[in-house]
Amino acid sequence: MDLDAVADELYGLSPGDFTSAREVRAKSARSEGERGLAERIHRLRRPTLSAWASNLLVRDQPEETRRLLQLGEALRQATEELDGDQLRELSAQQRKVTSALARQAAHLARQAGQPISEEAQREVQETLQAVLADPEAGQEWAAGRLAKPLSAPVGFPALSAPSSQASPRSSSRVSSKGRPTSRRKEAAGPTATEPAARTSARTADLEAARARRPQQERLEQARQQAAEADRELTEREGRLTAVEEEQGQAEELARRAEERIAELTRALAAAEGERDRAQDAVRETHDQAREAERSVKEARRHARDAAAQVRRLEGQLRRTT
Repeated sequence: MDLDAVADELYGLSPGDFTSAREVRAKSARSEGERGLAERIHRLRRPTLSAWASNLLVRDQPEETRRLLQLGEALRQATEELDGDQLRELSAQQRKVTSALARQAAHLARQAGQPISEEAQREVQETLQAVLADPEAGQEWAAGRLAKPLSAPVGFPALSAPSSQASPRSSSRVSSKGRPTSRRKEAAGPTATEPAARTSARTADLEAARARRPQQERLEQARQQAAEADRELTEREGRLTAVEEEQGQAEELARRAEERIAELTRALAAAEGERDRAQDAVRETHDQAREAERSVKEARRHARDAAAQVRRLEGQLRRTT
């Protein structure tokens, strides 16, 4: 028996079945002499509904899991030197992605027969936001064995739109180290060293542009991945809506079929009762027919005997006259 295999099995069950199944596995491990394994199995915690729904999403949607992990990596790389507008754009995109996936997790939970509350659905979305912000949280979620929801680290830029003051047109900017750097002050007037200063400034601007290029490329990659995930989610939400409509129609057809079956069952029971009564009547009339046939035969015999008696008496009478 292997702990990973047992954990995979247990966290794939609904929360209501988790504890009893865990104790069965722990007891089995003890009976096989693996007391250490039994204790580790016993320490596995029953998942909350939101954690279970998050695990369900991982297990049922491996492609979406891969996409979200990739988006999180791109977002973390792209937030090193982003301005306010870019961070607001990424924040809006990640909220749309995580919200759609949280709704999908709630739909999967309903299909599994265990609906979750709006609060639990929000916890699923917070877990997905933690996955975007923290690579360790992403690995933990992708294993599909969460026992409780995850929380994103405080201060991850893409999870909260920055202040409107954080703009490339503000009086200061933030370096990749997070330290504010002031704009270069313009000289009050021409000096003897002005050409050299201008050359130095142009060189610094070129170096800064080259330094920003990798971040810009990562930002563009993050935008492309977010847009792709957004398109994919829109398409999947459309399919989900269509499937839910088809499911509603199928449920209505099933309900009507059940009503028809109940109606036919009642009609069948009534017909079977009529058949039984008819069969009883047939048996009764058959018995009566047999009795009448015996009576007819008996009457015929009596008639023949009476006719013979009449003939004998008539013969005797003729002989005596």
